[in-house]
Amino acid sequence: MARYLQLLLKVKPNGETAPGLVKYLLNNRKHGTYWNSTRDTALVVEALADYIAVSGEDKPNMTVEILVDGTLQKKVSITPENLFSFDNAMVLVGDAVKTGAHRIEIRRTGTGPVYFNAYLTNFTKEDPITATGLEVKVARRFYRLERDDKEVSVQGDRGQVVSQQTAKYKRIPLENLDSVTSGELVEVELIVDSKNDYEYLMLEDRKPSGFEPDDQRSGYVFEGLRAYRELRDAKVTFFLSTLARGTHSISYRLRAESPSEQVSALPAIIEGMYAPELVGNSDEFDLRVRDR
Repeated sequence: MARYLQLLLKVKPNGETAPGLVKYLLNNRKHGTYWNSTRDTALVVEALADYIAVSGEDKPNMTVEILVDGTLQKKVSITPENLFSFDNAMVLVGDAVKTGAHRIEIRRTGTGPVYFNAYLTNFTKEDPITATGLEVKVARRFYRLERDDKEVSVQGDRGQVVSQQTAKYKRIPLENLDSVTSGELVEVELIVDSKNDYEYLMLEDRKPSGFEPDDQRSGYVFEGLRAYRELRDAKVTFFLSTLARGTHSISYRLRAESPSEQVSALPAIIEGMYAPELVGNSDEFDLRVRDR
């Protein structure tokens, strides 16, 4: 792949650019999201460096202006001397971002390509926090687990019939502000809905205060979504290497430990690890914990 890229770059001599060439190659290579090896990665980096030199992108001489709703917000000059050190970010915070539609303009004078992207982040003061999401969504369900042991007949070591008791649980749905007793098990089910196939997502669920995971070790889980699960102090995190389009679920168990009048489980969040604009969150959920 890297050699093919280098060969194509030589077709454009002495600073002529190949519009969309790099984007086309990255979007149409055999493996859509990864290189075959670290050696391939090194060759590709070398090829892209060659492309920058051949296209002349390493010798810009331009001034870039950024306007928001017709008002100049930032102006910067870009030259070969400051190509890797110029201030390349323009940030608006708080009241500077008004409600409604906005028009962002990027104006260039001089020579050289301009690449840009824009992100919007926000926080909410609503109480309780409600679910949001577009391309990916996550819903969360809480269940109190009630013992419902069963006796089954199994074959003994000499072929005899032996009665054996197995530990079973019934899932009893919990509503917001329901109560559980200290020591009881609670199952948390995270239901993910995706409009497309995605790779490399992170699903985080923040534990309510006074609850601890029933499992003690992090590792891969295979029931429901296949994921690597990390048990942390304040949250349980699932790393998803792939997420197919459709609806999926994954569960884990908590044990209520500390009695409390009311504790809040902040929303579960799913987001793209390398695409922060891909994000969704569940509703907030409140529980009460009674003493035994």
